Amino acid sequence: MSAQSFRNEAYVSLLRGFKELDFRGTAVPCELVLAGENAFPLVMNNKDQILMAASLYGRGRIVVMAHETYLTKFPALVENAVSWLMGDQTANLVCVQTQTKAVADGLKKSTYKVNIVEAFADSQGAGVYVTSAYSVGEDPKALVAFLKAGGGVLIAGQAWHWASQHPNENTFLQFSGNKVSGVAGIYFTKNYFEAKEIPVRPQIPISLKTIDVGKSFEDDLEPLLKGVSEFDLQGDALPSEVLAHGPFAFSIGTTNDGQAFLAGSYFGKGRVIVTTHESFFQNEKLATIWYNAIHWLDQGRQGVIGFVPRIKIFPNLEMKCEKTKFRNDLSVFVCEAYSSTHVKEIQEFVAEGGGLLIGGHAWWWAHSNIGQDPTTNFSGNKILNKMGLTILKETIKAGIYEVPSLKKGSSNNFHFRRLLQRFIGHVLNGEKLTQQEEDQLKKLARHCTSFLQMKALEDFSYTQVLSFLTDSLKKVGMPQVSEKNPVQSPKDFLLLVVGAELFKVSPDPDALLPYLIKDIPLMPLVHNQRIQINANTAKSEEWISTGLYLPPAMKTYISIPTTMVKKRWMVQIGCQTDYLKHEELKRAPVVHELFHVTSEKIQVWNLWGGLIYLVAPPDSKVEGEEVIVEAAIAAPYYRFGVTTEADWLSQRASPSPWAEMEFDNVILTVPSQVIRDLDDVDEVAALWNGITKGVAELSVFPLNPNRKERFVADVQISVGWMHAGYPIMMHSSIADQLFKHEEARTKGLFWGEIHELGHNQQRSCWEFPPHTTEATCNLWSVYVHEEVLGVDREKAHRSLTLKQRKLTIDEYVQGGRNLSEWKVWTAFETYLQIQERFGWNAFKKVFAAYHTMDHIPNDNNGKMNLYAEVFSRTVGMNLTEFFKAWGWPIEEATVQKVSSLPSWDDHPMVQYA
Repeated sequence: MSAQSFRNEAYVSLLRGFKELDFRGTAVPCELVLAGENAFPLVMNNKDQILMAASLYGRGRIVVMAHETYLTKFPALVENAVSWLMGDQTANLVCVQTQTKAVADGLKKSTYKVNIVEAFADSQGAGVYVTSAYSVGEDPKALVAFLKAGGGVLIAGQAWHWASQHPNENTFLQFSGNKVSGVAGIYFTKNYFEAKEIPVRPQIPISLKTIDVGKSFEDDLEPLLKGVSEFDLQGDALPSEVLAHGPFAFSIGTTNDGQAFLAGSYFGKGRVIVTTHESFFQNEKLATIWYNAIHWLDQGRQGVIGFVPRIKIFPNLEMKCEKTKFRNDLSVFVCEAYSSTHVKEIQEFVAEGGGLLIGGHAWWWAHSNIGQDPTTNFSGNKILNKMGLTILKETIKAGIYEVPSLKKGSSNNFHFRRLLQRFIGHVLNGEKLTQQEEDQLKKLARHCTSFLQMKALEDFSYTQVLSFLTDSLKKVGMPQVSEKNPVQSPKDFLLLVVGAELFKVSPDPDALLPYLIKDIPLMPLVHNQRIQINANTAKSEEWISTGLYLPPAMKTYISIPTTMVKKRWMVQIGCQTDYLKHEELKRAPVVHELFHVTSEKIQVWNLWGGLIYLVAPPDSKVEGEEVIVEAAIAAPYYRFGVTTEADWLSQRASPSPWAEMEFDNVILTVPSQVIRDLDDVDEVAALWNGITKGVAELSVFPLNPNRKERFVADVQISVGWMHAGYPIMMHSSIADQLFKHEEARTKGLFWGEIHELGHNQQRSCWEFPPHTTEATCNLWSVYVHEEVLGVDREKAHRSLTLKQRKLTIDEYVQGGRNLSEWKVWTAFETYLQIQERFGWNAFKKVFAAYHTMDHIPNDNNGKMNLYAEVFSRTVGMNLTEFFKAWGWPIEEATVQKVSSLPSWDDHPMVQYA
């Protein structure tokens, strides 16, 4: 039975026989708040304040009432509660603490044996224990253990009076009732209200109000930030961002734009603090925050602080500290976020009152585990998610950051649930957002994505948020983003992002789909398509095209050979892998999906649809294997040497909106309308085969010899007009030029495309970023245009006319030959002058030399000196004076190394001496 079904059955059982509950009288209840994954409300008034709630902890059950008089006011309800709390236990004994002995009278007619006891210690053999919130004793550990082991607890009381008598105490942790109910995520609070007649709702009541418990965290931040003037995160450490998403979670340290690197949370009776890089623990500039954190986590117990062996014990704590593995008898446990051992034990340790200080980042894990979601799979998050904290793959820049203001409502006090509640209220109820709240909606969208990716469908708090977000989306619909209908407002951005994530986690995605995509064209399916898989990858993954397309939201099964199962293979739906961060969006930020091949038959889908690929992992070799796609759409697909012109003329009409053309060493992926009328496909193949052959010639051999390059055209890309990578991305508005073979050979049409191919050939050993990043890649553009396409360099790009080149040199020389200005065309001129004197073969020999070279410097100065030496030896001439003339930091040691070679005395820069 699912957790939701269990809760629904429990709700019906607990409120059986009631249509309303009359709370009128002199009793003044307190408001209950819920924060645990299993806690759910039973009774809620018209102001959405909770009077009764239930939860689970361990194998046991608990029911909480917001005033002790309700134990006698509603005897039938108490009987229902006792029956539910008893569950499947063989015990038949109900023990009633003496302060609530009137409950025993109400149970006289039941089948249970009832004993009245002075304290829980006298309730041996009980299946259910009934007590007031004031009578749990100074040390309720035994009662918590009873609950955890499978017992039932019925507890009632109010905390507002206690809070008024203890104004400086933390009600959530110190009120006696919370020392029991808190472990199950139900808390008595100091808030009180007048209760009236309340109708019993047909289903578990949910409320927008309860998304945010309304707790102010200034009282926690004050001791945590005492004596802290700033957060100095300067250094080499690259921390992740942390999302504080739980009802009792909050940010402690954030960047100027609100990314948290330090956060805390209440969890059960305990507390947790997470920092997003373990090296911060040893940062002396952060010593004060760790001193404060340990004391906050210890809660005044003065217990043992346990440090895992890898973390140095903090100095000046004035507390008992030990190097140890996790133990239950610790007061605070300090550890890294990289271990999945003791996950449940640590969660129970904190829930029952312990403190946890944990540090680590998730970005490297995400980088090393492509296709796996760090929100659920990263080891630290397996511990932290239930506590309302999640370490994200996003990173934090090094710097010095201000301490957050303790003033309520300060702009840097971003709270995920508070803003989420406000946004949902804006959509559903028309509540007006402040300008500050609107400005934070894009960040909220990103955090909603991470929150929804947890897929915590067993968690009542999670499913409540999921329900409200679904209702919001159904009310206003997801923006139908396109080139003609771009998304610009933060609200539409949030709806677009959240809509896509909701589809992935919704219990009923088909019912949600009409609100997400309004028009999904019907296309004829092909069935049981067999695709032969051949792969021989080196250090990089490779996409293997299937020639098939999956429509938006359609699910299909793919059968995979055993040899590829659990071997890091993936199925990818969609060719557009760019993540967009633009202010104006012409498509959703993420429109592809990845699925790990973990069984011989997997189901795949993508809300946005997309071409179907098998993704071969690095260092894999597969030959002649076959996958079977159960149902999909045929895509226009041309493969050089396999597809004839006659085949192409029929295949280009295939209904998929995306088409692929695969040549010797490159694959072009474009919108299908671009190639619907393409007749001379063999000429296009000859063009691209020549281009990629030329690229490989200049490189001597490509960096990924077994992987073809890819171009993908998209309505919008992450950066620039084109950008390098796998795939190379370009705008679909210019996709048609990829097939203009005649213009390519006469007008120099392909400068940008070959420029990006050149980027993919660059190697760090002979690159000097940022100077040459946009320079040396142009060597391939010039080489291919002149040697393959027959287009002179002056015609290939306007910056390469003799007049423009002279202006470039003059400006650089007149500016003092400042190396900081040696970049793009200025830097490229240096290489052009070498090429015009020594030819392309010199570059080929130099590149070949670097392919087998070891012990290369990491800094630009060292690499530039090495390059001058290698090129000099390659051409048999001392080029050091030439490079000096360009402002290179040539050292005397380099000059001496090539001093036996004849000098290049008539180099082009001599005239500028």
